[in-house]
Amino acid sequence: MTLDLFGNDDARHDSPQTDELGPGAFVLRGFAQPQLTTLQADIDAVIAQAPLRHWLTPGGKRMSVAMTNCGEVGWISDRMGYRYGAHDPLSRQPWPSMPASFEVLAQHAAEAAGYRDFRPDACLINRYALDARLTLHQDRDERELGAPIVSVSLGLPAIFLWGGLQRSDRTRRVRLAPGDVVVWGGPSRLAYHGIASVEGSFDAQAVRYNLTFRQAR
Repeated sequence: MTLDLFGNDDARHDSPQTDELGPGAFVLRGFAQPQLTTLQADIDAVIAQAPLRHWLTPGGKRMSVAMTNCGEVGWISDRMGYRYGAHDPLSRQPWPSMPASFEVLAQHAAEAAGYRDFRPDACLINRYALDARLTLHQDRDERELGAPIVSVSLGLPAIFLWGGLQRSDRTRRVRLAPGDVVVWGGPSRLAYHGIASVEGSFDAQAVRYNLTFRQAR
């Protein structure tokens, strides 16, 4: 794998329009736009091996967002709690390997936000229908909290909630378009965040996908 997987025109990654959310947290506008077709094809390939499913929360509630994973480990939620595991609980097989397009994009985005040497070993794939939401939460199940989070948007636009280090802190509403990438780490690594709504028509086939890259172990 080489870092020129997407071609030699690195200028499109060097100076994205950047919105600062907080210390160490940025929205890289349109950063993944040139790769959306490749990324979607690779998402479909992962889903063919590890189908989307609606996890249960530890309290027994069904999540509205459909999820699956790829990489060395995958994020799991059930009545036993939140955790990472090397095997898909449904198939008992290892999670699909992370596509090269995913890993290279995550590394490029992290570097563009100031985080070098990011080596994601987990990618959570979320699919949002129009009625799906993701309540405010922290990404804190990873062993390596010094590594950033990289989150890539595809499909329908969405309203992203960005809060502080306490759940009660005031939140910002940030519109994410296809190709936008959010990167956060450092002082903002444990900031609360979520998805308030997905924008779209009543087309049942229209969905939003999100790729969340983490260094879990």
